[in-house]
Amino acid sequence: MNSKFSDGFNALKKWLSGLGFKTGIIVAVVCVLCYIISFAQMALPFSVGVKSALWVIFFGLAKTAQYTAILILGKEGVKRVRRFFS
Repeated sequence: MNSKFSDGFNALKKWLSGLGFKTGIIVAVVCVLCYIISFAQMALPFSVGVKSALWVIFFGLAKTAQYTAILILGKEGVKRVRRFFS
């Protein structure tokens, strides 16, 4: 059972790493937007339950997009982004 999960994850990782640099940047931008929404929605006049649910959803989406962007960009892509900002 564990082997099937590992094989599936490796196949997904290989497919994501085959995507282009621009796709990785777009996914990283989506990550930043989800982080902003997850915290900015706290200022809206919703109940605590709705705010909590929205935070969990958008924070989870942000984390998913973050790790997906890292898988797409890879080591060299992350270095390229860091060089751009320094």
